[in-house]
Formats: sequence, C-alpha cells, structure tokens
Amino acid sequence: MYPRTPDGWTAIERAKVGPFTTSVTYRRPDGSLSHWRSRVHRKHASALSRTRAKPARHWWFAPDRASWWIGVLFALGSTCFLIAPFPGFLQLVGSGADGIVFFVGSIFFTAAASLQHIEAINADRGPADAEEEGTGLRVLTIEPGRIDWWATLIQLVGTVFFNLSTWDAMQSGLSTQQENRLIWGPDVLGSACFLIASYLAFAESCEAWGRWKPGDREWRIGALNMAGSIAFGISAIAAFVVPSTGTVLNLAWVNGFTVLGALGFLLGALLLLPEAAEGDAEASAAAG
Repeated sequence: MYPRTPDGWTAIERAKVGPFTTSVTYRRPDGSLSHWRSRVHRKHASALSRTRAKPARHWWFAPDRASWWIGVLFALGSTCFLIAPFPGFLQLVGSGADGIVFFVGSIFFTAAASLQHIEAINADRGPADAEEEGTGLRVLTIEPGRIDWWATLIQLVGTVFFNLSTWDAMQSGLSTQQENRLIWGPDVLGSACFLIASYLAFAESCEAWGRWKPGDREWRIGALNMAGSIAFGISAIAAFVVPSTGTVLNLAWVNGFTVLGALGFLLGALLLLPEAAEGDAEASAAAG
C-alpha cells in the first residue's frame, strides 16, 4: 500500500481522492505527529529531487534537482506555444518556421513530462527514510494505486500525441480527411490526456475533490495547469477541419485558446522553480 507506513508509526487520518491516498497524518512512536502529502513527497523525496543534505539556495535556481528542470522545460515548451499562434509571428517567420516552433515546443513538453514521471516513480515509498542506497534509478514501474503515477504517465502520453500532431502539421499537401486524422485526432487525444492528468494532479494538490486552497503554491500550480488544459481542449475542438469547406471550425478560438492554455502552463511552470529550490527547512514545514 502506498505510502508505506514506517515501523512504529500509526496512521490516524487519511485523505483520499477516489482510491488514491493524497495525504496521511501519522503518530510517531514518541507521540509527535507527521503529515505526509503526496505532491510534497514526490517533489522533495525523490532520488532525482531530494532536498535532504542540500544547501539553501536562491529561490529560483536549483539545477541539481530534476524538479527545477521540469519547470524550465515546461516553461520553454509553453513559451513556444504562446508565441507561435500569434498572426504577427506567423507573418514574420512564415508557416514553415511557425510549425517548427510548435513542434519544438511539443518536444520540450515531452522532455519535461518524461522527467516528471521518472521523478515520481523514484520517490521514496514511505515518509520516514530514503530508499536503500544501491536501489538504482527506476525508469519503468507499474503502480496503479498512486495518483501521481497516473497523472504523470497520462500527461507523458499526451505530450507524445502533441509530438505527432505538430509533426504532421508541418507536412504539406494533406487532404481534409488526412488533416483531421493525422493532426486534429492526435491533438484532441493529447488535449484529453492533459485534461485528465491535470485534473488528477489538481486533486492531488487539493488532497480531496475540489478543496479550495488558493493560499497554497502547489494548489495554484495545479489550478493553472487545469485551466491551461481546458483552454488547450477548447482550442483542439475548434481546430476541426470542416469537410465541406476545408477550413477549421473556428480559427480565432484555435489561436486564442492555444495562447491562453500556454499562458496557464507557463505560469504554473514558473511556480515550479521556487518549489524546487526551497531548502530543507521550507520543505519540512510544507510536509509537516
């Protein structure tokens, strides 16, 4: 069962989202209490992003932690999706270069999502101590009982769909049927994956369905990503190519909601940087 309860600890309160545990309050053998939270744990108790024995640092700079690079890579990908839809940018660089910007942005998303999933599966299995040294880096696990495993994996799958759609969008001479099958189809599937993953990650940060916690940074990150995913979904639906006319359903919505979606993910990614860089004292306070 995740999280693994340390010897001598007693779980006195457990919050869940569906079948997934999002937080647990433990009583230690000495009578003190310890509060475990899923998101805080995976961000600060992963072999790739561990804060233990790490010095304090500037609030935004922590390149020795995977969680910091996740924020940087998502920010770069979001920036590409933010600038590429603007008509002025398209006129400036041309459709070919504009398509490349979208594709490069999707690659940044995939790199970030891959690192995010690896970070999650390399988190300690319990709240007390680190995994034994020599365990090695995990690159693949099957852990359907973890909400963060599902959220990070589904988002990774979504980025691959975006890779496919943005790559095919650079091809010329496609028929309307091919555009809907090769570009619109993967775009919609990728957006659906982002929406599901963002909802799971948001629920993880809420610790329960729909809990209002705007004062928490992790809640704001989840809310921004959720809003961004909704906007990407609207953009994807509006990009359907109408067979009778050969034009997209609503080009203004495609561009406008792509920009809004990218902005949501960009702001969420920027908030990941101080979260990744916080020192042991701050991380302990957030978890305890």
